[in-house]
Amino acid sequence: MTTLQALSEALPPLLFGFVFYYPFFMAYVWMAGGLSHAWVFERRRDVEIDPLLVLASQPLVTVVVPCFNEAPHLREVIEQLMRTRYPNFEVIAVNDGSTDGTGELLDAMTQEYSRLRVIHNASNQGKAVGLNTACQLARGEYILGIDGDALVDANAIAWMLNPMLESERIGAVTGNPRIRTRTTLLGRMQVGEFSSIIGLIKRSQQLVGTLFTVSGVIAMFRRRAVIDVGFWSPDVLTEDIDMSWKLQLGGWQLRFEPRALCWILMPETLRGLWKQRLRWAVGGIQTMLRYTPRILRPRQWRMWLVYAEYMVSVVWAYAMALVLLIGFVRPWLPAASAWHSALLPHWQGTLLAMTCILQMLLSLWIDRRYDRDLLRYFAGTIWYPIAFWTITMAATVIALPKALMRRRGKRAVWTSPDRGVSDAPPP
Repeated sequence: MTTLQALSEALPPLLFGFVFYYPFFMAYVWMAGGLSHAWVFERRRDVEIDPLLVLASQPLVTVVVPCFNEAPHLREVIEQLMRTRYPNFEVIAVNDGSTDGTGELLDAMTQEYSRLRVIHNASNQGKAVGLNTACQLARGEYILGIDGDALVDANAIAWMLNPMLESERIGAVTGNPRIRTRTTLLGRMQVGEFSSIIGLIKRSQQLVGTLFTVSGVIAMFRRRAVIDVGFWSPDVLTEDIDMSWKLQLGGWQLRFEPRALCWILMPETLRGLWKQRLRWAVGGIQTMLRYTPRILRPRQWRMWLVYAEYMVSVVWAYAMALVLLIGFVRPWLPAASAWHSALLPHWQGTLLAMTCILQMLLSLWIDRRYDRDLLRYFAGTIWYPIAFWTITMAATVIALPKALMRRRGKRAVWTSPDRGVSDAPPP
C-alpha cells in the first residue's frame, strides 16, 4: 500500500471525527460552563433587587452613543437612556458623518435633554474613532458604550458599575444583549443564538478568567484602562474584540454581567446577516493575527485556552468546507465509496442534533430569569445550529484570506447596518 493510499483511507475518518465531534464536545463544555456559572454566581442573585442599594458610590458615568445613519432609532434610544435609574450620568452622541438627518435630530434633542452632548464628525471615520473622541471629552471615569439602536435597561448602568467599584483591576464589563427583532424566523433563531451560543460561552469563559470579547453593543470601560492600552484601534473591523484582547494582554480583567440587559435590533435578511457575520469573522481573525506574538508569551498563559479554542474553530471551518467539497466531487474521486461512507453522519448526526437541542433548551432556561418570554421561542431557535454552522463556516473560510490581505492601518469605517424589522419595545 502506498503512502498516498494509506492517507486516502485514514483521512476520511479523521476528518469526519473532527468535523462532527468538535462541536459536540464544545457544546457540552459550554453547557457545563453555563450551568456552573448559573449555579455559583447567579443562583442566589435576586434580579428584582435595587442595584443602587449595593453600589459603594455613584461616580459620574459617561454614556457614549456612536452612530451613523441611525435617525429611525435614535430618539427611542436617547429617551430610553434618560429613563435610567442611575442618577449621575451624561450622554455623548457622536454623529459620524451621517447623511440621513441623524445630526439634525441629535441637535434638536440637546434642547430637550441637558445631559446630552453631541459631537459631529464631518465624514465617516468609523466607530473606533467616535469612541476615542468621546472618551477624551468624557467627564466620567467610567465609559458606557452602546450602539445607536440599543435600548438600555433602566438598571443596566448600576449593574455594570458595581463590579468595577469592587475591583480596580476590572477594565471592562459587558452586558447581556437581548434580541427584539422577533417577527421573522431568522430573528427568532438569533434569540436562541444570543443565549445558547453567546450567553453560554461568556459564562464559561468567565469561569476561566478570560473573555473572548465584550459585546460592543453594551460595554462599560474604565477610562484609565482605555488610556493605558492606547484607546480603540481604528483599523480593526471589530473594535470590541480588539479592545477586549488589548485590555487583557495589558493586565486588565473583564467581566460579564447578565443582569445588565440591553435590547437590540439584528438583521432579519440573509444578506444583512451574512454581511454582519463576515465582518465579525474578519475582525476576529485580524485581532488574533495582530496579537498572537504577545498571546503566546508564557506570562499570558491565562489567555491560551480562549485563544486555542478560537483558532481550532477556524481550522474546523476549513475542515467542514473540505467535507462539503468532497461530498460534492466524490463521484469523480478514486475510492469514492470509502469517502462517501466515512463522511456520512450516520447516528452521530442524530446525537449532535439532540445535543444542540439540549443546549438551546438549557441556555433559554438559564436566561429566562432575565427575559421571561425566552422559552416561547424554543421551537424557532432549534433550527439555528444548522444556519449558525453554515454561516460561521462560510464566513470564516472567506474571512481568513480577507484578513491576511487587509492592509494594516486601513480605516474601518461604518456601513449602514441591517436593523431588521423592529418589534414592540421590551417591557
